[in-house]
Parts: sequence; structure tokens; C-alpha cells
Amino acid sequence: MDMGIRGKRALVCASSKGLGRGCAEALAAEGANLVMNARGAEALEATAQAIRDAHGVEVVTVAADITTEDGRARVLEVAGDVDILVTNAGGPPPGVWSDWGRDDFIRALDANMLAPIALMTALLPGMMARGWGRVVNITSQSVKAPIPQLGLSNAARTGLTGYVAGTARQVAHAGVTINNLLPGIHATDRAQALDGPVAEREGITIEEARARREATIPARRYGTAEEFGAACVFLCSQQAGFIVGQNLLLDGGGTNFTI
Repeated sequence: MDMGIRGKRALVCASSKGLGRGCAEALAAEGANLVMNARGAEALEATAQAIRDAHGVEVVTVAADITTEDGRARVLEVAGDVDILVTNAGGPPPGVWSDWGRDDFIRALDANMLAPIALMTALLPGMMARGWGRVVNITSQSVKAPIPQLGLSNAARTGLTGYVAGTARQVAHAGVTINNLLPGIHATDRAQALDGPVAEREGITIEEARARREATIPARRYGTAEEFGAACVFLCSQQAGFIVGQNLLLDGGGTNFTI
């Protein structure tokens, strides 16, 4: 299937590795030109060059912290007119309710709610004026089923979900769609960060901690960045123009919902 995005310009945040890289790779494979962002310049440029070599598309990099006002300004200045926006930022640290104070919540909101909103605020008007645009926010399965130890993420990402629910329906008439991708556990650094404390607490290896978690997933495995990227590409495609304000769960069946 031709996704119809060849030559489109896509900004993919936190895309040097993990799920962001999976989305960037998949968009490039469909011929989209990329503006890639991450905090680490070396890893970002290495990933960008690998994508240039593999797919022959234009890739511009901006090493900056997208969760800060200054970082966003730098990225937006380079990005220019963007047709596709994929928002993404690392999740807050796990813990319990008594671990967190106001400053912890502010940091979580800045990274996982307010930064995506700021990017949409900046880029949606241009998309609407041109009559076409796609926004995909990488959130979490926790917006459907909150995870006790991820209270900071639960709060911030659920706030973003509510914002998207209203905003997506205000811009759809202009050919612009906004949707969210909700990852469960995927084989990324985030999984390592979550499995590590379990292994330490239980006195087992990381591999054993992962095997235990995999056993709780109906698919009996972690997801891959490649299949996550494929889902992102479809939501960014010409064919997905009638999908508006939705939350697509990619969790191997781990969250037991009928809707």
C-alpha cells in the first residue's frame, strides 16, 4: 500500500533511539523527509546518517531538549513548515505516591503534556492553512489503565489525552488529524529502566525480570520499535484521514479492554 506521504516533511521528537527512531525509520521508508530531534547530538546524528543511507531521504537534525521552551524554539526554527508531527519524550521515573512533590509533577507535565501541546499550538495553523496535516502523540497504555508505579506519567499523559480529544475535533475539518499511539512494553531503553528496579528488588537478573513480564502479556513478548513505527506511519498516511482523536493501543493484548 502506498501511504501517500512521499516528499512530506515530518518532525519526529526523541527519535535517536527507541520508539521515536522506529517512527522515523518507518516514515523515511515511505519517502518522508525528516527533521529529527533528540538531546544527545552524537546518537542523533548516527541515527540520522543510518536513515539517510538506508532510504535516501533528506534528514535534518536538531540536538535539543524538546521539553524546554528554548529547545522547542530551536527545533521549530529549523523545522519550518511541517506536514507530520510525531511528539515523544521520555517518561518520568517510577515510584509511589509518597515519592513525588510539586516539582516532580511540574517536570512530568512539562515533558509529557505541555511540550506536545506547545508543538501542536505552533504547527497546527500551518497544517490547517495548507489543508493537510498529521499529528501522532506517543503516550502510554497507562492512559487507559493507570499503572500504580507510574503515577507521574499517568497524570501527565492523561492530561494530554483530554486535550487531544477536544482539539482533534476542532481541526479535522481542515484535513488535519491528531491521534495518539499508546505503547505497552516494548524492547527499548524504557523497558530496561522499568525491569532494572524489579530485578534489583527481587534479587533476579534483568533477563528473568523480562521473562516474568513477558509471561503477563498475551503475545508473550515485548513489542518492537519496527512494528510501532508501522502503526505510526499508517496514522500519518493519506488513508487515515477519517481517523480523528483516537487512542490506538499497542500492548500485545496486555490491557484487557473491549473498547
